Amino acid sequence: MKSRQSKPPKKSATATTSPAPGAPRTRKKIAATITEPLIAKVETAPSPVDAATVTEIFARLRAANPEPRAELEYLNPFTLLVAVVLSAQATDKSVNLATAPLFAIADTPAAMLELGEERVRAFIRTIGLFNTKAKNVIALSRILVDEHDGQVPASREHLEILPGVGTKTASVVMNVAFGVPTIAVDTHILRVSNRIPLVVAPTTDKVQAGLEAIVPKPFRMNAHHWLILFGRYVCKARRPECPTCLIADLCRYPSKTVVA
Repeated sequence: MKSRQSKPPKKSATATTSPAPGAPRTRKKIAATITEPLIAKVETAPSPVDAATVTEIFARLRAANPEPRAELEYLNPFTLLVAVVLSAQATDKSVNLATAPLFAIADTPAAMLELGEERVRAFIRTIGLFNTKAKNVIALSRILVDEHDGQVPASREHLEILPGVGTKTASVVMNVAFGVPTIAVDTHILRVSNRIPLVVAPTTDKVQAGLEAIVPKPFRMNAHHWLILFGRYVCKARRPECPTCLIADLCRYPSKTVVA
């Protein structure tokens, strides 16, 4: 009878061989893999339009709407500031409906403080996040009274430290109330900029910096208004109106809609 010989243990697929004594140790480099769809997306994404096309785009937008205006209704820099703060994650229409009676009795920081948070909340309760926004309106009103003699500051530095005020809100107030040629970027402009594309960037801050660098000076003052109205009514999120778009021939968006 033959004796059964034991087989040597199988090596694990992950086993490693120890280096010979005295041999230098080496580290294996593991390369990060990139999936094929991501590569394809990067390779086929259109590059931003050139400077001449940027100029032509804004020339057409200006010709179609020479004097664009903000759709938020306001009475002075303070009510503009409050309206923009309230417009976060809300439509301009809903904000206008809430602020018309509010601004009729409180159109200054002092009057807003006298009204108080509870009554402000009652006026704006139809707007999303009304509890937080009411707190911010009262808090920023107090800062304006205590530190700025009841006036809205014109500088970004002072605006952005106010409760509820970020880069976009500060830019809108600077542009509309004080005539500073900033280009505030919201979700509409973020979409439009990346679609055309004017500036390709993932965040509103980066798109704003890019737009302010490439938009010719004659168009910079109203660029925010033209782009937001264009994004709201033409270059819509779900189904852009490409067949009737006045810059369709200049736009490089690969998924343009067609007439059904």
